[in-house]
Amino acid sequence: MSREEDEDENFGALPEPTPARDTSLEKPIGTPAPRAAAFGEGAEGRAVRRERGLAGPRTGFFQRTGQFLRDTRAEMRRVSWPSANEVKNTTIITLVAVVFFAIYLFGVDRVWSFLIEHLRSWLGG
Repeated sequence: MSREEDEDENFGALPEPTPARDTSLEKPIGTPAPRAAAFGEGAEGRAVRRERGLAGPRTGFFQRTGQFLRDTRAEMRRVSWPSANEVKNTTIITLVAVVFFAIYLFGVDRVWSFLIEHLRSWLGG
């Protein structure tokens, strides 16, 4: 088989992936398994404290509250608010769907009630 035929045959084929971890075939017998560290343990085995946010001095309550309100206001400016017509249309669609399903479930309930009552009377209950 020529090189061109071989390339055509393997077109789009991915190379063999390398194993992500050692297999039992690669380790000599009697090698202990690696120690599984508990979540949050550092390299030395002692617990590591995980901080939220940026490192550095902590800001005061009023500064954080003010920053939260500024961020909230900026985010609310980016919201695409629906028009009054869109709100009206979706409200009408929701009400029609609720009425339709209420009538449907009422009908299904009446049919099952009728069948169960007649089944009880036919069975002598």
